[in-house]
Amino acid sequence: MKVIINDNNKRSQFLGLFHVLKNCSNIISIIFKKDHLFIQGMDKSHVCMFQAIISDKWLNEYSIDEEVTINVDAQMFYTVLNVANDNYFIELYQKDNDDFINIDLKVREQNIKDCFDKLFNIPLVENDFELMEIPEVEYDAEFSMSSKNIFEIANQMLLFGTDINICCSEEKIDLITHGVTGQMTVNIPIEDLNEYSIIEGEEINLNYSLSYIAKMCLTNKLTNNIEFCISSTFPMKIKYDLGEESSLVFYIAPKIKDDN
Repeated sequence: MKVIINDNNKRSQFLGLFHVLKNCSNIISIIFKKDHLFIQGMDKSHVCMFQAIISDKWLNEYSIDEEVTINVDAQMFYTVLNVANDNYFIELYQKDNDDFINIDLKVREQNIKDCFDKLFNIPLVENDFELMEIPEVEYDAEFSMSSKNIFEIANQMLLFGTDINICCSEEKIDLITHGVTGQMTVNIPIEDLNEYSIIEGEEINLNYSLSYIAKMCLTNKLTNNIEFCISSTFPMKIKYDLGEESSLVFYIAPKIKDDN
C-alpha cells in the first residue's frame, strides 16, 4: 500500500483534515479501499460522528494490493504530518502488513539548503469502533457560508455560551448563544449566504453544542465554504467538499431544549 501527496494545496488540505479530526477522536481508523481512502469515527461522548472519503483521483499516487485498515493515534499522526512544509511531499506506506505505518516527508528538490528527508514509523493501535451505514436523507434547510466567517462566529460565541440556537426562516438565519456573561446573536441575511434552501413556509429552531461545532469548523484550510444541513428529524450535517469526489462530513445530534 502506498499513497503520495505531492501537490502543496492537497498537502495543506490533508493536514487540515487531520487537524479537525484529532479534536473529535483520539484514534482514527483509515481504510485503504480499492479506489479511495475511507475514514469514519465518533467522539467518545457519541454526540458527533464523522466520515471522510478521499478519492484516488484526489491523491497524486494511490496503489494497494488489497483492502487494508489501520488505526492510528490521531494526535501523533497529525503531529508528524505537520512537520511537512511547502518544501516537502508526503508518502504513506506499510510494509508486509506490519504494526507500523510509515510516513516519509521527502524534499521536493534535493538542492534546497538545510532541508532533509524525514522518515517516521508510527505504531498502529487498537480500535473497536464498528463502521456504520449512513443513509441519504432530505433536510428541512440547507445553507453554505464562508469557512472563515463561521470559524470567527463560533469562536466569538464561545465567549458567551456553550450551546448555539439556529433559527431558520425564508428571510434570514439567526445564530444565538447565551450564558452568565450575556447573549450574542448573529443575524445572517439570505443574500449573504453562498447557497440557501428551506421548505416553503418552514421555520426551524434547533439547539446544538457550540463547542462541537467550533471543533468541526476550526480551520479554513480544507475549503473556502462549509455546507450545513439541518432538520428536526435528523442530526445536523456539516460538509466540506474537497473536490474530485472527496469530502469530509460531520453529523451532530441536536440538544434537548431547556424550557426553564
